[in-house]
Amino acid sequence: MPPRLTAQDFDQDLLILFDAYVHRAIDRRGFLDQAQRFAKAGVTAAGLLAALSPDFVMGQQVKPDDARLATRRIQVESPEGSGQIDGYLARPASAGTSKLPMVLVIHENRGLNPHIEDITRRLALDGFMAFAPDALTALGGYPGDEDKARENFARLDQPKIRQDFLACAAWLRARQEGNGKLGAVGFCYGGGVVHWLATQLPDLDAGVPFYGNTPAPAEAAKVKAPLLVHLAGVDERINAAWPAYEAALKAAGVRYQAFQYAGTQHGFNNDTTPRYDAAAARQAWDRTIAFFKEQLRA
Repeated sequence: MPPRLTAQDFDQDLLILFDAYVHRAIDRRGFLDQAQRFAKAGVTAAGLLAALSPDFVMGQQVKPDDARLATRRIQVESPEGSGQIDGYLARPASAGTSKLPMVLVIHENRGLNPHIEDITRRLALDGFMAFAPDALTALGGYPGDEDKARENFARLDQPKIRQDFLACAAWLRARQEGNGKLGAVGFCYGGGVVHWLATQLPDLDAGVPFYGNTPAPAEAAKVKAPLLVHLAGVDERINAAWPAYEAALKAAGVRYQAFQYAGTQHGFNNDTTPRYDAAAARQAWDRTIAFFKEQLRA
């Protein structure tokens, strides 16, 4: 098996171009046209795109049928949002009647894909009841194709989707199997949603945004939950707004910790793509689990 590609195997400008493509600043054709200048030694622009795109099998850490877990598909009513939103629930199979701390898992801008389902199972193995909603429910759910998922994502009614996430948070907190403590973790788009949820839910017990957009600084005064913020080292699109929001969090007396992982790319925790940084992802994940265990104890 050939060695796994990492961010160091690609030109930095190509990685920035790929980030623009992932976040729809340019389309597929625009990426291929501009990536052509990085194609060499028989590697085409299309080959570069394929190499940078997710490989869900490679990144899977917990199999869907892992006997240590109980998982199922759930539909949550969202009368103020899309009407209904689908999601994926995972909990330890051995929990019995124990009351579990709960974590809402919020995906990137592609919906509930196999990687986010895997993240949800990882949390369950660490003793949490984790629920990952699919914001693409109203458009048929995650389509199994990342390009189509991004295309569909751009069509969503975001005010309704935010109501869906609020409905899912309320549904999860009310679960009888839970201990009443709720945290939220999100990645990229989902990281921004976690920041937003912290301004909307005064009873949120913990928030962990991974490289997510921040609200306007004036919103920071609404945050009551402790935050653990993970930022990539090379991610100007996200990092440019962080200093002003951090200053606002400090001024509001919000309890938070922020870590920036030197040399890493946006998406460094996503182990399905070469932007994954194993050392930084492990450190960030260990910090996340420890934070949730501390903040979500009954």
